[in-house]
Amino acid sequence: MDYNFKEIEAKWQKWWADMGTYRTEVDPSRPKFYVLDMFPYPSGAGLHVGHPLGYIASDIYSRYKRLCGFNVLHPMGYDAFGLPAEQYAIQTGQHPEKTTADNIARYREQLDKIGFSFDWDREVVTSDPGYYHWTQWAFLKMYDSFYNNLANRAESIERLARHFATWGSEGIDAACTQPLEFTAGEWNGWDEARREQVLTNYRLAYRADTMVNWCQGLGTVLANDEVKDGLSVRGGYPVEQKLMKQWLLRVTAYAERLEDGLNQLEWSDSLKEIQRNWIGKSKGAQLFFDVEGSERKIEVFTTRPDTIFGATFMVLAPEHAWVAELTSDEQRKEVDEYIVQTKKRSERERIAETKRVSGVFTGSYAVSPFTDEKIPIWISDYVLAGYGTGAIMAVPAHDSRDWAFATKFNLPIIPVVESVNEKGEKHDIRKSSYDAKTGYMINSDFLDGLDVTEAIARMFKHIERMKIGSVKVNYRLRDAIFSRQRYWGEPFPIYYKDGLAHPLSEDKLPLVLPPIADFTPTGDGQPPLARVEGWHTKEGYPYELSTMPGFAGSSAYFVRYMDPKNDKALVSPEANEYWRDVDLYVGGIEHATGHLMYSRFWNMFLYDLGVVCEEEPFKKLINQGMIQGRSNFVYRVKGTNKFVSLGLKEQYDTQEIHVDVNIVRNDVLDLEAFKKWQPEFASAEFELEDGKYICGWAIEKMSKSMFNVVNPDRIVEEYGADTLRMYEMFLGPLQQAKPWDTNGIDGVHKFLRKFWRMFFDREGNPAISDEPATAAELKSLHKCIKKLREDIENFSLNTSVSAAMICLNELGGCTKRAISEPLTILFSPFAPHICEELWHVLGHEDSVFEGTYPVAEEQYLKEDSFEYPVSFNGKLRFKRSFALDTPVPGIEAAILADDDTARYLEGKTPKKIIVVKGKIINIVV
Repeated sequence: MDYNFKEIEAKWQKWWADMGTYRTEVDPSRPKFYVLDMFPYPSGAGLHVGHPLGYIASDIYSRYKRLCGFNVLHPMGYDAFGLPAEQYAIQTGQHPEKTTADNIARYREQLDKIGFSFDWDREVVTSDPGYYHWTQWAFLKMYDSFYNNLANRAESIERLARHFATWGSEGIDAACTQPLEFTAGEWNGWDEARREQVLTNYRLAYRADTMVNWCQGLGTVLANDEVKDGLSVRGGYPVEQKLMKQWLLRVTAYAERLEDGLNQLEWSDSLKEIQRNWIGKSKGAQLFFDVEGSERKIEVFTTRPDTIFGATFMVLAPEHAWVAELTSDEQRKEVDEYIVQTKKRSERERIAETKRVSGVFTGSYAVSPFTDEKIPIWISDYVLAGYGTGAIMAVPAHDSRDWAFATKFNLPIIPVVESVNEKGEKHDIRKSSYDAKTGYMINSDFLDGLDVTEAIARMFKHIERMKIGSVKVNYRLRDAIFSRQRYWGEPFPIYYKDGLAHPLSEDKLPLVLPPIADFTPTGDGQPPLARVEGWHTKEGYPYELSTMPGFAGSSAYFVRYMDPKNDKALVSPEANEYWRDVDLYVGGIEHATGHLMYSRFWNMFLYDLGVVCEEEPFKKLINQGMIQGRSNFVYRVKGTNKFVSLGLKEQYDTQEIHVDVNIVRNDVLDLEAFKKWQPEFASAEFELEDGKYICGWAIEKMSKSMFNVVNPDRIVEEYGADTLRMYEMFLGPLQQAKPWDTNGIDGVHKFLRKFWRMFFDREGNPAISDEPATAAELKSLHKCIKKLREDIENFSLNTSVSAAMICLNELGGCTKRAISEPLTILFSPFAPHICEELWHVLGHEDSVFEGTYPVAEEQYLKEDSFEYPVSFNGKLRFKRSFALDTPVPGIEAAILADDDTARYLEGKTPKKIIVVKGKIINIVV
């Protein structure tokens, strides 16, 4: 009987589905284990071979834990809302609901072919109203909540309003946009609009003017990672910084808990560090600088107040509210032009481009609170309005970006910290800044001679004593912009009456996204929902026109999986108390500062409400490495639909764009295929080199967005799903990046065929022997059991595959049930289809996954012999095995009598034989 993987895999995939093998229910009699994958966005391109890497690893672990007796929850769903689907709809005229459904069907087909143990009864789709009902519900709860710093938790906004009515702002310590002071009398005398303005200052979900990446061509706000070189990644449209009224979530209220919570998580140190840096907790001084000729005071936050005597200029973010007011008439034209240019650059670009130095003098001066000296006020794009106060005191001697700025614009550089290295040399401030927080103070009045640590502490006290500022803890983390000016997203359960936002009552949820024919931007900045007739309440009050961003639907999906069919609550107490949290989460590290941060915030809020019983949602997280591919690029002349070949791009101002590697051969672009590839390129023009369009290339992450994907369907068709599963693990350590290379895939396929042949005779008939296993066979088996258990627990899945291959080589053609039966269970998490088939060949009627994972028994692992390396004058010549209890004289005698010894001695008499028990034999001639 041949190993017909196509027939076997189709057979068992259907059987598992029909039998409900992977269906999971709450079962208090069994320990739970929740394994979660970061669920995919279902694009039209389908899965590539990089996607299953994490899914296969989590599936191996899920099957393993199930075989170890756990009740395993392993669900899957789809992150279905988002800009890509909407843009595709705009380009093709198809409704995103249809394309999304088609794409989901395609993903499901591919996932099923690989044989995952997902409980599909728990599938969630974020664009399903039954799902986003609970996203809208959570938003309303945030809208109706504030963060009580004293209680360190979210509480009802009604409680806050009652406090205001009785005591005013006295006694309130709450997260807010800006501190407010008012009496109960003032509160009670205000109208509804003024009260709502105050409550908005505290709500966890609130609406405010904020700086965003606005793309007119796409008609929406973009996240930083959707912008490159001042253009949208999708479509290449200009993007500018724009002040817009947006919905935001007050994530900053949870900054301290987000920071502290990392200590209890089993995440990699690098991932925790990324989150800590994003949260950006720092202790420093809030300082106020007077402005010459103005009543304004410029607020800065600095962690290095000890360096204030070295502040030689100040820098405001171009978006700072006071730039226009502080700009002199002589400088206004230059300042205005600079602001226009800054709007074309995303915040991420401004942060990342440390070598780019630009700025403009405003014409105004601040006054140092310690020296009364005038300090020029500049604007520069390396200062961001949303970070800190949007203003800095620049100390060029001790900050690299300030130093570069001062050097370019010939501003004073005054060192105030000095240090001497081990050679007795002082830092040369003319060559670079000295940024280290060690050394002693100079040029600093009353701080002179103190080391930096002492100087910071003394300056903190001095600032508060002079009442020019205060000591405070600050965070880099900012509130999350939570609205997008697009159609394909969750509608906000908000309507407007007399210009004020009002929440829908919970019994009106879900507010369903209405059908729409025209998804294109309206041209006047209004979202597409502005075109929908009747988009208002029964009373005629208009609904919010923006929709929620992509991360809205993914912020609590892990909770919904626990109880996906519950139409009365996000999750029942019973289900949540049982499943509690995710025991293992597998996904990409690229989500460290987006999804992982927001979902932790969302879960903490639900914890405050008493909806979930665990404050942190993801106990352990594994970041799989990238499967890398070879990318190709084309070069579009900015503002045109003209593309120039690689060797000509330096002659133009171009935008680099990824192109589908399937329409490129040897880096030469198929021009006609490119025109057909995407509608926007149908009228493309080309400037060629020697009649060819040569593309650029790079080795990058394999990604649909980079169009360098390899379809797993081809691998499954040619080798089978079990081969794909084992080969992706065999490529290298799970958590490291590795290039896709099929050179070794034949070896994995041959391993499976060899395993198959252990169960059949030459005629293809089952040949299972009940003969007892030998000690050597049991030793090979139990070595493999021990190795695979250790490797699976440590996610060293590449070495698991190697160990399985070694085991089969040692066993040879063993057909004994005592070996083949435990081996079948042992290998089943990696190759479930072939193992399920062989399990039934062994005579079982239930699934192999109803079995028990083998346990290594020490009695079979004990070594009773040792293979000694035999050397002559220290040079290895051959090896010989001896029982561990063989005495040294016996070993010496046996070696002297060995034919190989005689050959290497060549008739000579050895001077000495050195035997080190359990290590070496060395013959000295």
